[in-house]
Amino acid sequence: MPERLLDKWFDDMTVGDEEISRGRTITETDVVTWCMFTGDWFPIHSDVVYSEESMFGERLAPGLMVMAIAGGLVVPAESVAILAQYGIDRVRYPAPTFIGDTIRVRNRIARLERRDDRTGIVDLDWDVMNQNGRTTCNVLIRVLQACRPEE
Repeated sequence: MPERLLDKWFDDMTVGDEEISRGRTITETDVVTWCMFTGDWFPIHSDVVYSEESMFGERLAPGLMVMAIAGGLVVPAESVAILAQYGIDRVRYPAPTFIGDTIRVRNRIARLERRDDRTGIVDLDWDVMNQNGRTTCNVLIRVLQACRPEE
């Protein structure tokens, strides 16, 4: 299996490096569970009649949920190189994500900034795309990445 982008040490990263994540289908259970845990029962997510009468014609997945799932698709759970999320500088939702859509994330290194001898900040451009290749969420996220340890 090829090395994941965020498994690399900061010193081994290059602006422009990218990967495409595996796919994941957004389910009704995802939306209901998210609404339950967050208290976000906005009717465009939870009310079939309301959403059918909206400009979208059906329920939407909550945007923050889509962004959170994107993180799960691109951040390796057991990476020793990624240390923490440093911040989010931009989030946009140019198209809706519907229940039943399958999303993938194009994860691209947009900028590298050495912080000190042990860490650097990596700016990642996440382009969340549905099964038709349409961008439904775009995020510029910053992560704290470890430099290669000295031997």
